[in-house]
Order: sequence, then C-alpha cells, then structure tokens
Amino acid sequence: MTNHKVLKYFWTGLFALLLPIASFAAEAAQTTAEKGLDERINDAFDPIASTWEWLILYPIPIMGFDIPIVLILLVFGATFFTLYFGFINIRGFPLALRVVRGKYDEIEQGGDPITTESVPTVEGDIPDTIRQEGVAGEVNHFQALATAVSGTVGLGNIAGVAVAIAVGGPGATFWMIIAGLLGMSSKFVECTLGVKYRDLEPDGTVYGGPMYYLSKGLAEKGLAPVGKVLAIIFALFCVGGSLGGGNAFQANQATAQLTSMMGLQGGAVKTIIGIILAVFVGLVIIGGIKRIAKVTEKVVPFMAVLYVVAALIIIFSHFSFIPQAFMLIINGAFTPEAGLGGIAGVIIQGFRRAAFSNEAGAGSAAIAHSAVNTKYPASEGIVALLEPFIDTVVICTMTALVIIMFNSEELFVYSAQNLQGVQIAGETVGGVDLTSRAFDDVLPGFRYILTIAILLFAFSTMISWSYYGLQSWKYLFGRSNAADITFKVLFLLFVVIGAAAQLDAVIKFSDAMILALVFPNMVGLLFLFPKVKDELTKYLAAIKGA
Repeated sequence: MTNHKVLKYFWTGLFALLLPIASFAAEAAQTTAEKGLDERINDAFDPIASTWEWLILYPIPIMGFDIPIVLILLVFGATFFTLYFGFINIRGFPLALRVVRGKYDEIEQGGDPITTESVPTVEGDIPDTIRQEGVAGEVNHFQALATAVSGTVGLGNIAGVAVAIAVGGPGATFWMIIAGLLGMSSKFVECTLGVKYRDLEPDGTVYGGPMYYLSKGLAEKGLAPVGKVLAIIFALFCVGGSLGGGNAFQANQATAQLTSMMGLQGGAVKTIIGIILAVFVGLVIIGGIKRIAKVTEKVVPFMAVLYVVAALIIIFSHFSFIPQAFMLIINGAFTPEAGLGGIAGVIIQGFRRAAFSNEAGAGSAAIAHSAVNTKYPASEGIVALLEPFIDTVVICTMTALVIIMFNSEELFVYSAQNLQGVQIAGETVGGVDLTSRAFDDVLPGFRYILTIAILLFAFSTMISWSYYGLQSWKYLFGRSNAADITFKVLFLLFVVIGAAAQLDAVIKFSDAMILALVFPNMVGLLFLFPKVKDELTKYLAAIKGA
C-alpha cells in the first residue's frame, strides 16, 4: 500500500470517528444539574483505578515507614547500575556530549548494504538512504535524544515539582536531584539494550524497546517463556500509559490551562480545542518516527531554552537569596519539617516525583532510542544518560528554585492536613498554579508564556508517547498497516476525549501504568546488564582505535 493511500485511509477513518466521539465528549463535559456521562463513568471506574494505583504503589514497612515496592526496585536498580558500571553517569557525561555532537559518527556507520531492489520510499527520504538506514537505524543521536526527552519533559516538570515541594518541603528537591543522577545509569542500561535487541526491517523501519530485549535477551538465557510474558505485560502497560498519562492527561491539563487563561468555559470549547490538538498531533504522527524526530529536535530545544531562561531570570533576580535557597534544600533533605513523615517521607516524595518525571527504569525511552542510526548499541546508551540530567537535574531543579524563592519571606506553611499545596496569604495553592504564580511574581504576564510552554510540553509528550504506544501495539497485534492506522486513530480520539471530558479515574489508572512498566523492565535489566558491559567495552575500544 502506498503512502498516499495510507494517508487517505487514515484521515478518512479519523474524521469518520472523530465527529461522533467529539459529540459524545462535548455532551459528557456539559455542566448540568445531575452528573454528566463522563462523571458517571469516572465514579464507576474510580474503585478500579484506586485498587490499581494501590497495587502498583503497594508499600512495605521499612524502619517504620511504608515505602512503595516500585520505588525500592527503582532505587536499588539505579544504585546497582551506577556502582557496577563505575559511575557511568558521571564519567560518561563528557563522552555523551561528544557523541551527541556527532564526533564519532564515522565509526558508528557501516554494515552490509541491503540488496533488495524495491525499497519503499519514506517521505523526505530516498531509497539509497533507506538502504543504509536499514542496517543502522532511522534517526541520528540528537533526534533520538530529543524524541525521548520530549516524552519525559512535560507537566511533571511544572506541576509535579510543585507537588513534591508542597508535600515534602524544599528538601524533596535534593532527593529529586539524587534520583535524577542515579537514573542516568538506569537509562544507559535500558537504552543500550534497546538498540542491541531491536528488529530492523528491510525498508529501514526499526522496532525496538523493552518488548524486544525482554523476549530476545531472556530467550538467550534459556528463559524464553518468562521473557515473552514480561514483554507482553510491558506492551500492554505501555499502550495503556500512552493513551492515558502520555495522551489524555496531557490534553486535559493543556486544555484546562488554555481555557483558564482565556476565560473560556463549556464542553464545546474544550472539544474544539481537543480536535485542534488532535489534528496537529495527527499531522506529525502519520509520518512515523522520522517526522516525530524532525519536530521534536526543533520543539524540545526551543521549549527547554524558553523555560530555563525564564527560570534563570527569576533565580538571578533573587541573587542574594540563592545561598539561602540551597540551604533550605539541603537542610530540608536531612532535617525535614515536622508533620511530613520525617526524612523517609521527604526521600519518598523526591524519588517518586523524579520517577514520574524522567521515567528512568520504566523503559519507555528505550523505544525511541532504539531507532538511532548506529551499529554500536552502547553509543546510544551513553547519549541516553543525558536525558534524566536534562529533565530532572536541570529543569526540575530550576522549577524548584523558582518556587522556593517565591514568597521567600513567608516561604511555606506546612501542615499534616494540607498536602495538596502551600498556604500563601491564607489560600492553598498547588500544582501548575503554584509554579505559575512563582514565575508571574517576577515576570508579570509570564503565565501567558507558561501556557505556551505547557502546550508545547503536552504536544511533544503526546507525539513521543504515540510512538511508544504504537510500537507496543504492533508488538501485540502485528506490524500491518491496519494495526498502524487503528492505533493512530484511537490515539487521536483519546486526545479529544482527554481534552473535553473529566475522566480523572481513567487517567489515574492509565498514569499508574507508566510506573507499572518498572516491574517487567527492571527484571529484564537485572538479568541482562552483563550484555551492556560487553557493548560498552566494544564501543570504547572502537573510539580508542579510531
């Protein structure tokens, strides 16, 4: 089937389904005397979502504190990988910068050319290029990094940090930074494996991610049935996470911020915004990873620079308070405010929010990184370790400093009963609102720029998670054009539903699926990390011999 026909069927199918779904979403979002359809669905699904969330975050008592098993797994795995690979997160950082700049591109290319006479043309490409990519991959290091970063840098960096500070105090920032640094090692391991065990089609298309290194890697160790089950579980969780936390939640929050800024209300308005978002997302994802990479390599640097520059302006406008802010962070990390569950509570908040923010250990980013154009898997693992640094150590820390400096004379009033926000002038403020006020305090009107940033964050997250979900969908249902179109239409419908309806429980359920990815993925990493050591040795030898 030609690209032209695929495009025709895609948009025909989309609009045929979009209109009735849009009508449903608009009707469901209408405010009426009795509960709307979306509220009734939400109420019915809430017990399931709560049970699922409890299961994923099931705690075990350690030293008098209930610590979720998933966090123990994340911290143990990240710490082990950091030690085993000799602090690769630190010593590999300069190398990662050189690799992403393309210094070693020449030694990473190669392989036997594909002899297939008929190679399908990909938009913006030529057959000879595709033949070479069929051996090496589809995108360069920077594009793979940008795509993965766009999937993690999102509302968690804006609202999630505010929640962490509101619940755990300024000290939670310290543990977020530690979690980000340790997460660099986990990201290195999973993304190296993603490239090593990927499937390369004759036309240059890449299929990779935890689904493949779980099934192939564990099969090499004589654990094929276990690997297959874990791969299927991961793929199911990833599809759910892509439709919920990576899509509907992003559309919902972006729409809420936009309507709030513009003073608009009503389900019809939200539906229209959802349809517009769906069209823009559709224009990108129909082109596959090449189109996604081309968009993210432009959007991600722009939105990151916009946000970081604004944060730096605010931080340096409070220059004299910088030492005090860092003291609050450090002191709060080890001597937390009373009523917040002590030091363990602060650590849990920091690591939990970092896990939601950079997804290190979840394996999702390995799907994007697996499409890189290289014959050395470790080269992309090295590049990938930059991702948690950018996401958590830089951007999340910037947000935290801005919030901590905001209203510094009466910094925050914490109480055991108020865990959703902070008290500012007698009013409870949290999430995006808290971040927005902090920026607006020094840069009046910045809430409008922040709205643009939120839209860009949401947009980039959606297009990246569409790729993650599609790869998992195809692993489950096959690599046909029908499977491709079905998932993309379904994904775009969830953009509209997420923007217009208030299905909080459904989104909570799907969002928990993202964290649930840690269980099958980390099991695979703890079995397969010696393979990563071999690949790292090969790559470092190739660089040295160049």
